[in-house]
Amino acid sequence: MKSKIWGGSKLIDILGKSSDRRDIGESWEISDVENDISIISNGELKGKTLREVISLYKDTLVGDKVFEIFGEKFPLLIKFIDAKTTLSIQLHPDDKLARERHNSFGKTEMWYVMQADKDANLIVGFKDNVTKESYLKHLEEKNLLEILNVDKVSHGDIYYIPTGRIHAIGAGVMLAEIQQTSDITYRVYDWDRKDSSGNYRELHTNLAIDAINFKSQDSYKTPYQKVENNSTQVISCPYFTTNILPLNGSVTINHEEKNSFVIYMCVQGEATFHYSGKTTKIKCGETCLIPACLKKFEISSEMESELLEVYIDL
Repeated sequence: MKSKIWGGSKLIDILGKSSDRRDIGESWEISDVENDISIISNGELKGKTLREVISLYKDTLVGDKVFEIFGEKFPLLIKFIDAKTTLSIQLHPDDKLARERHNSFGKTEMWYVMQADKDANLIVGFKDNVTKESYLKHLEEKNLLEILNVDKVSHGDIYYIPTGRIHAIGAGVMLAEIQQTSDITYRVYDWDRKDSSGNYRELHTNLAIDAINFKSQDSYKTPYQKVENNSTQVISCPYFTTNILPLNGSVTINHEEKNSFVIYMCVQGEATFHYSGKTTKIKCGETCLIPACLKKFEISSEMESELLEVYIDL
């Protein structure tokens, strides 16, 4: 659980997370980021860290091709996020810049809106193509919002945020985030707010300039269709593939063609996994990591539920 200047209480009040604080901005569900490594919550491996289990089981857990590329580093970071107030306007560097500057992966990500207050919005990309000079002028004059694209959002909206795309989660939005394993963010504007100690947070104006994509596009929201009890692809990129699975009843899963772990994020309702004579249940706001060696299993739900299915397609 991550306390943030912009965090709130929805992860506790709606998703049932445990915290005495009321400024929780993020819940890191599956993480291999140094000092924030996930611990397995149930089963025979309960109490072991994700890193320990990858070290033990290697490609059996993550898949041959994934292990070949990433070794014992888990390549994805999975979060739930609650923005009580708007996040800083920010962007993330690509793999090349992140490697050169921070010895890190870049940070391509996607959002699935789980809940949004009335008139809540997301800032994603520019309204029109802009020049570096125009961007810097608006930034200096503190009217950057004039050239940014702002979308009002509601439950189920999906956005893909490649590296270089300027963005910010707006106040009143709770979402699921899937991203590369990286904690590198270039903050360019933070609404002139101060932290609890009365300090402004660091801005990264110079670092960001070389990382920003100044081109616009007609729409930033990802269109998709849902088919009950069927897994439908919504995002496919070199770093992850995400499908949406609306569930009501029971569905048989076959991952024989995949050479990757598969993550299920429950973003609505609840679901039960049936495998090898055992069961595991997850409810809204919980996440399950399926090892690459488990190819066939069943998922069931006695209510209208929704899962995000995430893996790496190599």
